[in-house]
Amino acid sequence: MIDIIHLLPDSVANQIAAGEVIQRPASVLKELVENAVDAGATKIDVVVVDAGRTCLQVIDNGSGMSETDARLSFERHATSKIRQADDLFALQTMGFRGEALASIAAVAQVELTTKLQGEDIGTRLRIEGSRLAGQEPVGCDAGSNFKVENLFFNVPARRKFLKSNTTELNHILVAFERIVLVNPHIHFTFRSNGVELFNLRSVGFRQRIVEVFGKKLNQELLPVEVDTQVCRLRGFVGKPESAKKKTIHQYFFVNERYMKHPYFHKAVLHVYERMIPTGTQIPYFIYMDVPPADIDINIHPTKTEIKFEHEQTIWQILSAGVKDAIGKYSDIPSIDFDTEGKPDIPVFEGEDNRVRPPKVDYNPSYNPFSKHREAVPDDWEQLYVPASMTPSAGDDDLFAPSSSVEPHDAVADRSPVHYQYKGRYIMTAVKSGLMMIDQHRAHVRVLYEEYLQHHDHQSSHAQKILFPEIIELSPKECLLLEELLPDMSQMGFEITALGGGSYAIHATPAGIEGLRPASLIEDILATTREKTANVVQNRKELLALSLARQAAIPYGQVLVNEEMESIVNRLFAGSNVNYTPDGKQILAILSQTEIDNLFG
Repeated sequence: MIDIIHLLPDSVANQIAAGEVIQRPASVLKELVENAVDAGATKIDVVVVDAGRTCLQVIDNGSGMSETDARLSFERHATSKIRQADDLFALQTMGFRGEALASIAAVAQVELTTKLQGEDIGTRLRIEGSRLAGQEPVGCDAGSNFKVENLFFNVPARRKFLKSNTTELNHILVAFERIVLVNPHIHFTFRSNGVELFNLRSVGFRQRIVEVFGKKLNQELLPVEVDTQVCRLRGFVGKPESAKKKTIHQYFFVNERYMKHPYFHKAVLHVYERMIPTGTQIPYFIYMDVPPADIDINIHPTKTEIKFEHEQTIWQILSAGVKDAIGKYSDIPSIDFDTEGKPDIPVFEGEDNRVRPPKVDYNPSYNPFSKHREAVPDDWEQLYVPASMTPSAGDDDLFAPSSSVEPHDAVADRSPVHYQYKGRYIMTAVKSGLMMIDQHRAHVRVLYEEYLQHHDHQSSHAQKILFPEIIELSPKECLLLEELLPDMSQMGFEITALGGGSYAIHATPAGIEGLRPASLIEDILATTREKTANVVQNRKELLALSLARQAAIPYGQVLVNEEMESIVNRLFAGSNVNYTPDGKQILAILSQTEIDNLFG
């Protein structure tokens, strides 16, 4: 019998282990910055080139390492954090497994320059693919300087599957934000391709949140503070009026470590039931201090999922703390039944002053079913000649499936009179039965195609704003807006940067004057950020979709027959009558046979 099991070479084993810890450049940043925090640094500088593909550098003024420690730090399972298994249940630091530096060195070219506090000479190491390429004494500042270049240079398949620089930089910023939010006492800087995005000096928790996410958030936060024997809670929750469907910042931290916890998330949202619209979320930043022995943080490679021993108790404490925060600051609407003086009720002063009902004039001989109505022309059929109504066979819509209902069938013998059902559906008789159209979705499809045409032909018209509106954005949102500005300009936006994350909106596309420009920009950024994470990344189409959603007629808006007819005609003149750009069904037809069956 031939033996088939053999030990893997260290280089291969290290690359496999690295795959669990280092998934993308953001993973490198997380591990290096957490190590800098554990080293007691008071200032940490992050430098990123090409979203971490080319270079990612973390410089700190922490304790530094000796020559021997610097070399051992790149070995697997080498750590200063634990000595025995019981130490896992008393951890107060971030990295502890001893896998981070070994995993990074296995898939990148790493240079470490470090010096202990009080020493005269430091050490420089160069490691490529787990192999030591050089080590020498060097003069340097106290602390550590990690430079990680050419990530996944020896694993082409992993490097190939990295996303675009914009997506990878977004992941890096997310990891960076999670660390800086829980360490406001540390001075952080962040530079990307030579541009400084963050310069966060040592401040308090609230000020750090505002510096990261913008000044507007400061007005929406309520403080939370609860101190019990089980845990201590502090942080902030949003006011009910701050609820939004998108761009909501929700963070849990336990013992200065970011975590995801759906159960505690429900505890917060449970308090806001009946206070915020369905489908919306509120921001929160909750910091928990729990005895290390009561949690297990070693259940997930990224240590973002944590198991609690007293989960239900903490749920109740958290819920009570949020309720107290909302009630304490009087953000629940109240009815005051104590009124001074008499209510203002009109006094009856006799028959001459009696209020009389208004008179209504109407034509009692009007018959809505008469065949001789002047409102409908005799030659109305000529309005529905199906020329140019057939969708193009080469429909290249990136968002929606191809049409499943033939426009000819739907238009044939269509009545020019429409009925609006519950402010949501346009109903009209067609040859095959009863056609029902979702008015909002139909208008979204119509406006989407019109915006794309305006963009392609550069025929958009801008509507000037009398007093420019100022919008405050976070550094991450500023990056995205700068990328979108060329396409937004072609669609009619005029936006100028004022510095410090502030932008002035001078004009918006014509036809959407009723919308708040700042809210429109926020929705565009949120939609683009969501879709960019998926397959669809055509910014022009994402921008058109965001505009269409905002400008389309809302549900509940009453329409006259001419307005309904206009929407229907424009819908069938387009390339796809069945689906919105994001794939939602627009119309349905109840066949004549189905209608007859309802009546037996």
